[in-house]
Amino acid sequence: MSLLCLKHTGDRLKSCCLSGTIRTDKSDNFSLIYLKGNAFDSSNEPGIVWVMQDVNGDGLPNDEWYELKGSEYGKPETIQDYAVTYFRPGLNMDTPWQDNKGNTGAIDRLGNYHPQEFYYPLWIEADSYTLYGTCLKARTEQSPSTGMWSNNPFGWGYADNIGDDMPNKDNPNAGALGNYFKISDAVNIDGTPANLSHIDFIKVQTGVNVKAGWLGENSTEVFKFCDENNNNDK
Repeated sequence: MSLLCLKHTGDRLKSCCLSGTIRTDKSDNFSLIYLKGNAFDSSNEPGIVWVMQDVNGDGLPNDEWYELKGSEYGKPETIQDYAVTYFRPGLNMDTPWQDNKGNTGAIDRLGNYHPQEFYYPLWIEADSYTLYGTCLKARTEQSPSTGMWSNNPFGWGYADNIGDDMPNKDNPNAGALGNYFKISDAVNIDGTPANLSHIDFIKVQTGVNVKAGWLGENSTEVFKFCDENNNNDK
């Protein structure tokens, strides 16, 4: 298997693709995928997982993506047709954005943590670019008594999230901890089951557009992938 990453610091909808065929177990019509992030009790940065079959056989992730539905899928507060456009900032400046719902904002440049001059993909020549996906209603809050920020968890079905799909939720040192996903949760754009026999690519997109004060924006971390059917820990 090979890993193709399409991610960039400071982007709330970043993605990673992992190539390699995973076949559905015919006995129970689903396969398990295991993705590792570094979530802990008050630090959840939910990533929405998408999968693809290499239908045209060219070895590239250029066919149709299918979302793996999670606990928030289909809820009124979940935006399924979300799009956000980022604009090239000046040196040492925040990165402005605008979404398709009329909202605007900026990704704060945290100079004390990141030495780069701006948060904008070096390989993009245009002065703006747009990413598409699903946006969850954020569960980020600040304690009025301590001033501390918390990114609270979602139910299940998201990477880098202390959900009900985790075999172990104890992670005080923010180590690599995994969530389980079922290929049978893949849905078509209208929400009907995709009934995939296998997948060849995986993409993970940050599922919230929010920042937590001095902690900065929420952006999903994914460290590891595992095909649980073959215990193929990659």
